[in-house]
Amino acid sequence: MRTGIKALAIAAAFCAAGQAQAAQVEAVSAARLLDVATGKYLDNPTVIITDGRITAVGKTGEVAVPAGAALIDLPGATLLPGLIDMHVHIDSLAEVGGYNSLQYSDAFWSAVQTANAKATVEAGFTTIRNLGAERFNDVGLREAIDGGYVPGPRIVTAGYAIGATGGHCDSTYFPASMAQKGPYVADGPDEGRKKVREVRKYGAQVIKICATGGVFSRNTEPGQQQLSLVEMTAIVEEAHMWGLKVAAHAHGAAGIKDAIRAGVDTIEHVSLVDDEGIKLAVQKGAWFSMDIYNTDYTQAEGKKNGVLEDNLRKDREIGDVQRENFRKAVKAGVKMVLGTDAGIYPHGQNAKQFAVMVRYGATPLQAIQSATVNAAQALGQDKDVGQVAVGRYGDMIAVAGDPLADVTVLEKPVFVMKGGKVVKQP
Repeated sequence: MRTGIKALAIAAAFCAAGQAQAAQVEAVSAARLLDVATGKYLDNPTVIITDGRITAVGKTGEVAVPAGAALIDLPGATLLPGLIDMHVHIDSLAEVGGYNSLQYSDAFWSAVQTANAKATVEAGFTTIRNLGAERFNDVGLREAIDGGYVPGPRIVTAGYAIGATGGHCDSTYFPASMAQKGPYVADGPDEGRKKVREVRKYGAQVIKICATGGVFSRNTEPGQQQLSLVEMTAIVEEAHMWGLKVAAHAHGAAGIKDAIRAGVDTIEHVSLVDDEGIKLAVQKGAWFSMDIYNTDYTQAEGKKNGVLEDNLRKDREIGDVQRENFRKAVKAGVKMVLGTDAGIYPHGQNAKQFAVMVRYGATPLQAIQSATVNAAQALGQDKDVGQVAVGRYGDMIAVAGDPLADVTVLEKPVFVMKGGKVVKQP
């Protein structure tokens, strides 16, 4: 028996040694690395990634490359952290608008989201926040990606969004005879608290609420406030008690201000914000997530995709206003994160928003920071993502050219790595 125990101990020792030797190590070198926190470049960098985390960053020749490391050289390229999109709908298709979606089964959307996830991560977005999905599709996708079954970005999931009866997050496309109702409608503060608990129970990692009407719902107008300050405050208090952040869909000025007063962490869309709302956001430290690219796509392709004329009308009415308010908010010093509403336009085109942000007043560095250090901070994950720095995940992209001179190079990354694993390379 003692001999058997000794044999098991020896076997365990060899197993442990084998596991130590099996550490996955990569060494990535390039022409330059952008420090997104400072806007400064490190020339000729080498980044060491061990078991998915960055363990060293420095100049090539000054960083010790472990024996047996996989060497990845990207001559002429610029390294940046993996990008973060704070507002997507991963189980949606821009190409299927209006009532056209009724041609497909419920399970269709859980299937196409896998292709959307692949397109997103290959576009350089290694982390996304999914703000609303049917049937908790995003939760299932997150589990499949984390388990290595399908490729895709890291996903922070909201599951269903919470809204008022008849509001943007309710089912508003059908007559009373069909008795359609959003499963997470909440009227009153107590119902709001309960819905927070329910969506968290089924996999929500962030709480999404609809504070105002919307563009792509029926029988709502973007400026309408649809949750009261009391209701939003109750939802925020409940979510924060559980350690969850809250994002509020809010186009109208009154709803935006009450969302900020309620303590909402990120305000989405922010199309019709007024000067008081901008000042309030600066005072309270709320983040704005303004999807100022997608109007280009919806106005060009929406009718062909089946989007109803009333939705396109609302889109036209607020598009330019939202962009000018983005300019005002940036100038006033509001904290910004990149949120594109992908799914309203095709997934994988997320980086097209950078150029629009620069056109409307952001510097290239500010635009890049909105999708890296800012987004990581707003997520509460700034120890894991958002920078190429020791301790963070090995999430990186490389582009050909200088993104501080031309942000459009971010639209075509030549290299993508997520957690130390190559997703895309030259």
